[in-house]
Amino acid sequence: MIKSNGRLRTVLIVGDFADITGGQAKVAIETARLLADAGVSVVFFAASGPVSAMLDQARIRVVCLDQKTLTDNPSRVNAMLTGLWNRQALKALRHEMAGLDPASSVVHCHGWAKALSPSVGRALTSGTVPVLYTMHEYFLACPNGGFFDYRKQEICTRRALSAACLTTNCDSRHMSHKLWRVARSVVARGIGRLPGGLAHVAYISRTQLQAMKPYLPATARLHALPNPVSVGGDRVDLARNDAFVFVGRLSPEKGGLQFARAAREAGVRAVFVGDGPEAAAIRAANPEAKVTGWVNPQAVQDHLSQARALVFPSLWYEGQPLVPIEALLRGIPVVCGSWSAASEVVQDGVNGVIYTAPLIPALVQSLRRVTAIGPFDPAVLADQVSPERYLNRLTDIFESMLAQKT
Repeated sequence: MIKSNGRLRTVLIVGDFADITGGQAKVAIETARLLADAGVSVVFFAASGPVSAMLDQARIRVVCLDQKTLTDNPSRVNAMLTGLWNRQALKALRHEMAGLDPASSVVHCHGWAKALSPSVGRALTSGTVPVLYTMHEYFLACPNGGFFDYRKQEICTRRALSAACLTTNCDSRHMSHKLWRVARSVVARGIGRLPGGLAHVAYISRTQLQAMKPYLPATARLHALPNPVSVGGDRVDLARNDAFVFVGRLSPEKGGLQFARAAREAGVRAVFVGDGPEAAAIRAANPEAKVTGWVNPQAVQDHLSQARALVFPSLWYEGQPLVPIEALLRGIPVVCGSWSAASEVVQDGVNGVIYTAPLIPALVQSLRRVTAIGPFDPAVLADQVSPERYLNRLTDIFESMLAQKT
């Protein structure tokens, strides 16, 4: 329950999706449930449906605009225009915020890049109600949201919106799409007042903070707020397993194709739980690998139950990937790169292997090394990422925001 002597009574959660479409939406929905279970009234505001059954709680009121996402919109022109400035979303958000008591209410935003657009920044930075913005990616700075050059398949170290940035085609599709994303970033920084007008920003890992800090306003209060992660199943008996499991989207920046090649060279059995544009290339690179396609959350846990290791070969600055943590909580060692925030929860040689160069030989060596890792105790990590710890951190931040407001 919330503190009996605290100010917090209502939280307006803002995000692109009302259903679980990925880690960002999953955290937003879980936040709503945790707050509601603790006695807080929650308004869940989202651009796109459907509405998850997980939001069907007495203390949660859902406001879903039933809008198309940028990728689902059948009109490319409309998608481009609303992606730059979604007037309906701004109007609806202002309406919801106008009904809040600023003495006992806060707004918690989980992103805007897939549907809401930078327009919501006008409401979030209005100063009428305290607002916490949790960064799940890098759209507050980087036009493509990942500090990643999709053409070169490497982390981008150019300063966002610098001359070097503007003249580099780093987009996964076409330079025209990069130019549109640049325009959206300019709108966000300008009339959207993002991130310049934000007073409270939460970061989910040190990796993310290091990449984003140069772009955040000096006046903003920065709050450490790792995402909540629950234990998804029983501890795994590693001695019985031989599968090296990858979970996630099969897209270039996730490193799945690199893993497929490394697994074949290392002579280990690779299982890919997911789907995406690189699925065919992964099958071609490693014909013996198993590619399951998308499966439900329980099926993901079933595949982890068969894992000797979880391989997380992502090539970009992952902010706080949830799957490696879920694996560690079940006693499964993790192989990951030093540039990813996954490395913040992996102890090399103890509960996983960290490699320092995004190269196939380094990954091959790591796949061979991880087989020497036996059982380990994930209790400390489980406490650090527990939903209870997350809720306590979050409500403490909210109470400090309300106290500062007065």
